[in-house]
Amino acid sequence: MSDQKPVMAITGTRKGIGRFLAEHFLNQGYIVEGCSRGEADLEHDDYRHHCLDVADEKSVISMMHAIYRSHKRLDVLINNAGIASMNHIMLTPKSQIERIFETNVYGTFLFAREAAKLMGRRKYGRIVNTATVATPLKLEGEAAYAASKAAVVSLTEIMAREVAGLGITVNAVGPTPVPTDLVGSVPQAKMDALIARQAIPRYGEMADVLNVIEFFIRKESDFVTGQTIYMGGV
Repeated sequence: MSDQKPVMAITGTRKGIGRFLAEHFLNQGYIVEGCSRGEADLEHDDYRHHCLDVADEKSVISMMHAIYRSHKRLDVLINNAGIASMNHIMLTPKSQIERIFETNVYGTFLFAREAAKLMGRRKYGRIVNTATVATPLKLEGEAAYAASKAAVVSLTEIMAREVAGLGITVNAVGPTPVPTDLVGSVPQAKMDALIARQAIPRYGEMADVLNVIEFFIRKESDFVTGQTIYMGGV
């Protein structure tokens, strides 16, 4: 069965957008390999969960080896795991910046690198990273977070060129605020001000993010790579 079904890896599947994406693609007939720091209660015959820190190189490599042993393929990687912390730059400790970059940048890099190794065996693959509108909107109080996601955009653009010859596309989706734990600690006044700067002034929905991801991972999207689609009209 695993030789016929497409295989997808999604980071950060315990809750939020990652959980939503895992459930959706399982329903679409994918085998999904997910991960988070803690256990997940998602139960499905075609789902396997890995407990790990996305910035731990050995753990990422181990997960990818497990995927190859089980399925001999990886078709799609969605780098969804991410953390944010709102703080004025003058009040931001180094430890906070390190934690944000470890998850958002190092984690994205490690998973994309190891996924490309598996995808390159079959000369086919789709990698989708996660950016944020906080970067182009230059959102005050999100300097470390926005900078980490700017690094993800740069990684996306350069990696797309480096792996194009392997039949792999690399793109990124930049969501507006979606009501999840990631934005739960941000003051409502800040959220209202951010949303007002969008061409379409509303919160994003998980279905909006899914729509862009589904476009990127289509087989017919093989001529689309190195792109970041920001949502809401920023």
